[in-house]
Amino acid sequence: MKNKKKIGIIMGSKSDLPIMKEAIEILKLFKIETETDIVSAHRTPSKLMDYGKKAHKRGLKVIIAGAGGAAHLPGMIASLSPLPVIGVPIKSRNSIEGWDSVLSILQMPGGVPVATVALNGAKNAGILAAQIIGVDSSEIQEKIIEYKNELSKNVIESSKKIND
Repeated sequence: MKNKKKIGIIMGSKSDLPIMKEAIEILKLFKIETETDIVSAHRTPSKLMDYGKKAHKRGLKVIIAGAGGAAHLPGMIASLSPLPVIGVPIKSRNSIEGWDSVLSILQMPGGVPVATVALNGAKNAGILAAQIIGVDSSEIQEKIIEYKNELSKNVIESSKKIND
């Protein structure tokens, strides 16, 4: 039986979880199933290879990969998987203000694309993953439309309060 989970959320270490939870939470809001794991490009290369090569066979549609420091995880997964990969650069304790992670994920060679969100931008990664899946799911697309309408409504409400 195929896994019903649609989006894989992976990170290089447990310390990335507080940031990556934002992707998990937004996808729960959209009622999109996820699987979450720690897959270190440097400390568990065999696990990384297995995950990257088999994710699509387990029914995943998109992979969100968060990493700090040298941030090789998103690019390595993208090199192994036919699925879209969204990279989340994470400002870690050993990073150079997060720039090393941003540039490592952003500057991929031709043929190995990784969509990259802002530093610590896991929430946007979750929204982007939902939008990708929403192309083939009117139910998910409708939830995204509702979410964006709510964002707009909140800004309008804030604007009214400023002038009161």
